[in-house]
Amino acid sequence: MRADHEVDVAVIGAGQAGLSAAYFLRRAGLAGGSGFVVLDHGKRAGGAWQYRWPSLRLGKVHGIHDLPGLALGDADADRPAAEVVSDYFDRYERTFDLPVRRPVDVRSVGRAGDGRFLVDSDAESWAARGIINATGTWDRPFLPHYPGQETFTGRQLHTANYTGREEFRGGHVVVVGGGTSAVQLLLEIAEVAAGTTWVTRRPPVFHEGEFTPEYGRTVVAEVDRRVRAGLPPQSVVAATGLMNTPEVERAREAGILDRRPMFERITPDGIVWPDGTGQRADAILWATGFRAALDHLAPLRLREPGGGIRMDGTRVVAEPRLHLVGYGPSASTVGASRAGRDAVRELLRAL
Repeated sequence: MRADHEVDVAVIGAGQAGLSAAYFLRRAGLAGGSGFVVLDHGKRAGGAWQYRWPSLRLGKVHGIHDLPGLALGDADADRPAAEVVSDYFDRYERTFDLPVRRPVDVRSVGRAGDGRFLVDSDAESWAARGIINATGTWDRPFLPHYPGQETFTGRQLHTANYTGREEFRGGHVVVVGGGTSAVQLLLEIAEVAAGTTWVTRRPPVFHEGEFTPEYGRTVVAEVDRRVRAGLPPQSVVAATGLMNTPEVERAREAGILDRRPMFERITPDGIVWPDGTGQRADAILWATGFRAALDHLAPLRLREPGGGIRMDGTRVVAEPRLHLVGYGPSASTVGASRAGRDAVRELLRAL
């Protein structure tokens, strides 16, 4: 199959990691057109940030690391993070004249038969000598299954579909999940709901003290160890624990963060634990995280027996001209920017 376009490098995704990679490709002398292209399925700039719930204000996020070459600068902490980051990413793309094409839904990445990759979308295709994949996780919300789930007459939703607390006013809400988003939304919903129940698979661990650089390096090293072994990367919270902020401490004192173990099944009007006791619920919010959005890479058959993709830094061991940024140890705003630089440097040596 002949591709519609030919490029040296195709970057898939225009979030933090993808834009960082595009910046370093531009700085290395590759121009738009035949040099490289950035394919993004969003309707506008902003990556996954553009889909975050409106009540998530900039001052509530853990931190947005500057993209290389252009700082975010002073921003109103009371503005929705989705607006601030989308504006910042849009300014970044225009400042460095990055060749971002959108909306482009990449359906598959396969082998073109001449040593190149074939990137196929619903409308066009690109033959590329190298790929930098930066598709993140937002498109793959993880929703576990429990017996009776389909019988529940209330509302069930994932955090990816959360738009605000008002829809839960006056009801009882079960929040499932032990991550930062679960805690943030639980505290928010508790202000308007008649009651809340927090359920997690494992007892949550609240990190006391400061997240030092040494502690961060330890966490990154553990995630890196997993992906080098071909195992799926674990969640950040599984490695770091939850931040014990003053707001969290007040919620713990108020009983909002009194965690319950996972229920055994779901009934039409609530949940039931193994001992037979139950809790009536009007809504179940699944704050159960996301998985890496890598289905489009399936034709390359990269999965190891352990379920993950074996990595060496950002490079896929089985495909030296394929790099995953924003995956594994680089799945953070700091790590994603650094990974973009490292991926470009190594990929250009291999081309």
